[in-house]
Amino acid sequence: MASGFNTDVRVGDRVFHVQTEDRGPNRPVIDTTVYQNGRVLHRRTSDYKHFAESSEFGPGSLRERVEEQHRAVIEGLRSGAIGDGACAAQETRKPAGIQLQLLNPDSWLTARSISLNLEILRRMDQKPETSGRVEAFIEGSLDERRHAGSTDDKGRVHIRFPMPKLGAGGLALVVRAEAQAGRDEIRFVIRSAQKPLPDAAT
Repeated sequence: MASGFNTDVRVGDRVFHVQTEDRGPNRPVIDTTVYQNGRVLHRRTSDYKHFAESSEFGPGSLRERVEEQHRAVIEGLRSGAIGDGACAAQETRKPAGIQLQLLNPDSWLTARSISLNLEILRRMDQKPETSGRVEAFIEGSLDERRHAGSTDDKGRVHIRFPMPKLGAGGLALVVRAEAQAGRDEIRFVIRSAQKPLPDAAT
């Protein structure tokens, strides 16, 4: 059974959101993502395929591993090992990557459906990424079903799906993109069914 942790971390006057997830038996990976203002600041991924095949594997030991990675990333934020300086150095060494953009940030949500106009560009040259795969879902809903699509020759894709039944906790639209050049993710916090507030940098 998949498990995960979510923590808001304050460093000085800045707040980071750290999310760690076990992707489950079909994809034995522990994935930790650090967000600031909805944008992905840092990601750490560890494969536990060999651990899953060992005699030591179990729900409790897996949860400990997920929690240990979550805590390590939080400590990295607080110590300064993860942050602007680390990310700037990473960008200098590796300018590749993709940039996922929501082209209709003010009109994607209606009372009954979600309609997303999305674009993926390569960060290096700002050209369209034509091989991108995008998935979207409402985090915190009763049915976190993924809705996916692929970008066209202009780097764009349209994803539309009905609004799922909402849970009682915090809700957010999560859109993830993956292509040969890299990955990106954006989140929009939903304060109410009618008045979403974007928690992503524009």
